[in-house]
Amino acid sequence: MSKRLTILGATGSIGQSTLDVVRQHRDDFAIEALVANANVAQLAADAREFGAKLAVTADPNRYTELKDALAGTGVEVAAGPAAVLEAAARPVEQVMAAIVGVAGLEPTLAALEAGNTILLANKECLVSAGELFMARAKARGVAVVPVDSEHNAILQCFERDNAASVEKVILTASGGPFRTRPLEALVDITPEEALKHPNWDMGAKVTIDSATLMNKGLELMEAYHLYPVSTAQLDAIIHPQSIVHSLVAYADGSVLAQLGTPDMRTPIAVALAWPARLPTNVARLDLTALGRLTFEPIDEERFPAPRLALETLQRGGSAGAILNAANEVAVAAFLARRLRFTDIVPLVARVLDTAERENVIGPLASLEDVRAADAYGRAKAEEMRG
Repeated sequence: MSKRLTILGATGSIGQSTLDVVRQHRDDFAIEALVANANVAQLAADAREFGAKLAVTADPNRYTELKDALAGTGVEVAAGPAAVLEAAARPVEQVMAAIVGVAGLEPTLAALEAGNTILLANKECLVSAGELFMARAKARGVAVVPVDSEHNAILQCFERDNAASVEKVILTASGGPFRTRPLEALVDITPEEALKHPNWDMGAKVTIDSATLMNKGLELMEAYHLYPVSTAQLDAIIHPQSIVHSLVAYADGSVLAQLGTPDMRTPIAVALAWPARLPTNVARLDLTALGRLTFEPIDEERFPAPRLALETLQRGGSAGAILNAANEVAVAAFLARRLRFTDIVPLVARVLDTAERENVIGPLASLEDVRAADAYGRAKAEEMRG
């Protein structure tokens, strides 16, 4: 029987790659709902092609446009935040959670509470609300399967039956476009330069996070919540080729690594079929053509974000939500040319230090606690940016 699949964030990079994998295996999947923000033309085209039962735009002002685009198809149409939550909560086998940013948290929680297996491509569910999110997943008996290439690689290498023998979980980072640029020249980086990632094709916010290595910090935080490890067991290294996606080191000296071309369709296919495998048409890895794979430690003077993320985990509670919110504000300000590239991570660090001094870092018992921490982080980052 076909797996029923809902895609949250269907018109984004992950959503489109997911549909491309489904396109290769049409008999294995049935699309229940496609949810997008405002790209109604793409949403309608995909709903029509894949015979989705429901298409939802988060923008209530685009309802008529979407309804007209799908007239006569039999696809149900809805719009607005409530419709997004209703779509997420429809009973299916799998929900691809790929809405970018903290906006994806509530719909993903709705999908989780409905008992749907979560294919997690939204960082903020774990960065901003990891303790709450995973506790609810455990209570509902819901599987959370990571889609990010790094965590998906760990999934394939982490022997849960031997978790006590794991010494390190090591994430790799490409180093972005400025790994070798002189430190003194980083202050003059423009948004256009920062948006040119050497290996991956991603959205603007994620690409900037890759340039600052904040993305690796966020991924360390995700790994902490996904796998039974301490912060002392988490590490990240630079691997410019983006071929080794993560590694797991064991007490006997073994190191298991997952390799593949930098194409998100591979981890998506793994998540869709786990623990089985789906064939894909991604380019095959030719190690002889590559010649060599190189690794180097992260220069914390150049890239302070991963260390800041580990410190945030140690602060616990709402610190992750504050960090994430402040970073979103800082990245948006940089893209709008209102903040220098080299001020992104220091601004986030100042917001966290202020939150600690003001004693606002507390436990996350509910979604309202997450929202309050997110609002604090955004407001404080805007205030400090000046």
